[in-house]
Amino acid sequence: MKARIFLTLLTLASALALTQSFAETITFSADSMNGVSGKNSDKTTLSGHAKIKADAMEISADSIELYGKDFRFMKATGSIKGTNSQSKLDFTCTSMTYDRVTKIAVLRNTVHLVDKENNVTADAELIEYNQNTEIAVMQLNVYIVQDENTCSAAHAIYNKKQQLLDMSGNPQIVQNKDTFRAQEISLNLKTNEITLDGRVHGSVTTKDSASTSSSSASSKEGTSSTKEGSASKDKAKDESPSPKEPKADLRATKDSTTSPKESPDKGKEEQDAKK
Repeated sequence: MKARIFLTLLTLASALALTQSFAETITFSADSMNGVSGKNSDKTTLSGHAKIKADAMEISADSIELYGKDFRFMKATGSIKGTNSQSKLDFTCTSMTYDRVTKIAVLRNTVHLVDKENNVTADAELIEYNQNTEIAVMQLNVYIVQDENTCSAAHAIYNKKQQLLDMSGNPQIVQNKDTFRAQEISLNLKTNEITLDGRVHGSVTTKDSASTSSSSASSKEGTSSTKEGSASKDKAKDESPSPKEPKADLRATKDSTTSPKESPDKGKEEQDAKK
């Protein structure tokens, strides 16, 4: 049965020939360990459930190797999970190296990076992250998501501190229903401002045009209803029985006919009476 090993490198400095000009505690654990201590270089390999913590970097992997003078470099392989507590980043990959002096980590093969502080996720085949400058250089099949922004490119530079993203290599940004393409694209993740360089093309859907389209559709529906209403009205009019024509009042006609004839006789009688 393999004994699980827990060591603190500083407490075993003499055994591992660890001499550093600055104080830094490196702790690690694994199912097994073997190492070589040389005059100018030291090498220690951790195998099986390997874990290591150095400064702000914490890594777990199938295998981790410490090498170089004062164990400056770390190399991990297998199923890797890591956290940088200073930058508030989480990552996974299958191969990586880390320089404890320059604070640069190089992550390779199906890399997934999460910036918890800014709600940014990034996927690429290779990501080089500098802890001091907080800049990540991403290459090959780059795919970045932040809120309503979905970005893809062959190459990208993510400035975590300034929240800027520069992309090249057939870059594309999709914001909600809008799409932008160019030779080079810069995105301000704070303001969502986009700068396009080179041959530019894309499509934009505005709220006004969407509401206009809805209004037009409603207007067309209203016109259709009016026409249908008119047609129904005309049809009802055609189908309704025609009103009966009133019968002529023969008496009234007769009276109106004889009345003028009676008036001259009446006038003659009045003249005779005066005489």
